[in-house]
Amino acid sequence: MDERPFQRIVLTGAAGRLASVLRAPLRELAHCLVLSDLMPPGEAPEANEIFRACDLSDHQAVGELLQGAELVVHMGGISQERGFKTILQGNLIGQFNLYDNALAHGVKRIILASSNHVTGYYRIDQPVGPQMPPRPDSLYAVSKCYGEALASFYHDRHGLESVCLRIGSCSPQPRNLRALNAWLSHADLCRLIRCAALAPQAGFAVVYGVSDNAEKWWHDDDAERIGYHPQDNSGRYRDALLDATEPPGQPYSVWQGGKMYLRDYRKPETWT
Repeated sequence: MDERPFQRIVLTGAAGRLASVLRAPLRELAHCLVLSDLMPPGEAPEANEIFRACDLSDHQAVGELLQGAELVVHMGGISQERGFKTILQGNLIGQFNLYDNALAHGVKRIILASSNHVTGYYRIDQPVGPQMPPRPDSLYAVSKCYGEALASFYHDRHGLESVCLRIGSCSPQPRNLRALNAWLSHADLCRLIRCAALAPQAGFAVVYGVSDNAEKWWHDDDAERIGYHPQDNSGRYRDALLDATEPPGQPYSVWQGGKMYLRDYRKPETWT
């Protein structure tokens, strides 16, 4: 295999927290990594990186961004609960513009940052897999369901491959009791992205972005099919989390989405 199998990869949302983690592994895969966001990322581009400002709600600008790209890692858009007008521009229109232009410009595969919150309204005592109906816990999660539906449609209609990553609680170490189930380490995130990029036949795949935690809510996804084998485990943090985080029995501990449902998209001033 070529040391850098892709000529050009586009990373949207490049100034974001998780996208910054992905720059190094993506640089190893591409002769040119195009970093895109509304504003430049905090760290200046490396030798094989370039920055291109792009508003995802601008169809023409997205088309120009994707010219020559073989792979898009889509981390852009709105990453938290917001009102409908904000979600509409950043996620609904933005995701359509991405897929419409990817098809027009011959992009082979999109790695789509979805979210575990698309099934956030399942109870914590119920195992969940991608074959089950979505139960989004927020308007943000609804927009991620839409993104997965677009990915499925563009694959079935046009053959455009997508790996939809239902990313869990991604941080250097788990921060609360919920993360014993939902934690994704930064190292496993990088492993997951490499697998999603290099899988010989991805088709349309849905993979929960989660580490090899002893306690799991999610199963029967496409992780094995794309070769993803996480190596980190939240278990070694369990005792410290039991001592240091919120007591069990809170209302938000009923749902897999945790506290997300407390954020009312109609009343952002009430968010806690």
